[in-house]
Amino acid sequence: MEEASGKMEESNGFALRFERFAGPVVILFAAFVAIVPELFRGASCGHDFDVHLVSWFDCLNAWRHGIVYPHWTPSSNYGAGEPRFVFYPPFTWMLGAALAAILPWSAVPIALTWLIFAATGLATRALARLALTEVQATLAGCVAIASGYVLFTGYERTSFPELAGGFWLPLVMLLALRVRKSSAALFRSAFDGSTVPLAIAFAGAWLSNLPLAVIATYLIAALALLAAVSQKSWAPILRATAGGALGLGLAAFYWLTAALEHNLVDVRQATDDPGYNFEYNWLFIHNSNPAQALHDSINHQASWIAVSMLAVAITGWLVAWRRGVLSSPTGSLRWWTPMAAIPLLVAFLLFPVSRMVWHALPVLPFIQYPWRWLEAVEAPMAIFFVAAIWPPARRARMEVCAACALGFIAAVVYADRNYFQACYPEDAVPAMLASYNAGAGFEGMFEYAPIGSDITTIARGLPDACLVSDVNAELGKPDPDDPDANPIWSADQGSCVATFAADRSNPEHLRVNATAPQSGWLVLKLLAFPAWRATLNGRPLYHDIANQLRTRPDGLIAVRVERGPVELRVDWTNRPEVILARWVSAVAVLFAIALAWFERRFNSARPH
Repeated sequence: MEEASGKMEESNGFALRFERFAGPVVILFAAFVAIVPELFRGASCGHDFDVHLVSWFDCLNAWRHGIVYPHWTPSSNYGAGEPRFVFYPPFTWMLGAALAAILPWSAVPIALTWLIFAATGLATRALARLALTEVQATLAGCVAIASGYVLFTGYERTSFPELAGGFWLPLVMLLALRVRKSSAALFRSAFDGSTVPLAIAFAGAWLSNLPLAVIATYLIAALALLAAVSQKSWAPILRATAGGALGLGLAAFYWLTAALEHNLVDVRQATDDPGYNFEYNWLFIHNSNPAQALHDSINHQASWIAVSMLAVAITGWLVAWRRGVLSSPTGSLRWWTPMAAIPLLVAFLLFPVSRMVWHALPVLPFIQYPWRWLEAVEAPMAIFFVAAIWPPARRARMEVCAACALGFIAAVVYADRNYFQACYPEDAVPAMLASYNAGAGFEGMFEYAPIGSDITTIARGLPDACLVSDVNAELGKPDPDDPDANPIWSADQGSCVATFAADRSNPEHLRVNATAPQSGWLVLKLLAFPAWRATLNGRPLYHDIANQLRTRPDGLIAVRVERGPVELRVDWTNRPEVILARWVSAVAVLFAIALAWFERRFNSARPH
């Protein structure tokens, strides 16, 4: 009898280990199925595709020049560059560049999509394990991948940074809500080994996407408050406060720099443009302006996705609650109570009735599109859906899994037909790479332009340095084939007295060695930013001092030169606020190491 019992326990242990191994493999395969359309048709060229691809180009190029953390994207503004890497969160542009170092360029966006899809499923599975079995949690991870918003973001919008919310937010939920020591004292319950991982997940959200960071900040605060009420303990609030503060410290090298330098560029265009204003993006909004037809079409797609996801999440929660299948592992705590509030709160925030809240809460309008809150709904929806449909009978479970597999395939087919964006020839990866290698450059981003400048007037095809008599002279002429595009420069226009080539081999350094035939202004194909430091014939140059250095109306740098030899050096330098932000992150890393050691020792020690 004992031998039979031992064999049964061994068999059960093997089955459990197999489920734990098989679950992640199933999710990896599900993520692979979700990218099958791209394997056959190439990467989807959604709304943000070109911007991210160019960032990967420039980041990898900077790495090849020994710049570990680049600041400047030299290919923007048709070769004049912009400080995009100062203000754009680094996680995905660095990850894309890292993939490009080992994969062909055409495979990079597809591989990145697969990685984020898989991470979304795995993170949701980890969260679901708080209350569901291995098989159920694996199914929830697959449902999260197939949720409309994940596929919509991955194919229609190709917003890789926003897509990363699919795995950072479930990890924030998991680490903020899990209870390892329900009966322990306050500090032992709060610092149970989850605080440092929570800080890392929170920092990851900040380093991925700023709207996502805003969502994560409000989410962690709301979850901590609701969990504290549900558990009748201050532990969730203490953990969230410590983890949130530490996470901000870890990510300070990025966000603190961006916050301290945001007044150096016209970053307000990210929220002032009507298309980015949350009031123009409520669910099912309709603008009378025909120019907004495409905007309305995208908004309506997101609106139907929102309605379906919220309906599934709320209905699934009600059914699971009636069935009593969402108790916490201890059986006494209802961990899902804060989770259930997420779709309800998100539903409120998607309609104009919440306008007062959007205006009252700090930086909430920076989310721009209210339906971005669906990132926080993906995991709860998947968990409640699986909890609601999972049958008690073993025979029916295979049928449910088969039905879900068919539904998953149907969702991918639907996304392929309705969300996938076929590339125009000039936007495909090979064409973009050819343009990059040719040095033609690409369109810039308005929010990173010098304040008061108009980057739409930067001429395409400019030489590295153009000598002019009038500092504000127009250098290019309108393109007759495309009047809305930036003007075009050519040598026969006569706008430059003389032109000079520059050594631009390093993206954060520029060198001009020439002989000026007359005095005048040397207009550099380089966008102005205070981090640039210039020296002319060994003398430092400063803005507005003796008219040595100016910023033109198009945002380009102009240097006053005299007739004769010109030795001009322009170098990127880290401003004091950059150094400060990096020191904050360095200190935060030390605190994280110390706190991780403390939590481990604190929880391994036997309570008296």
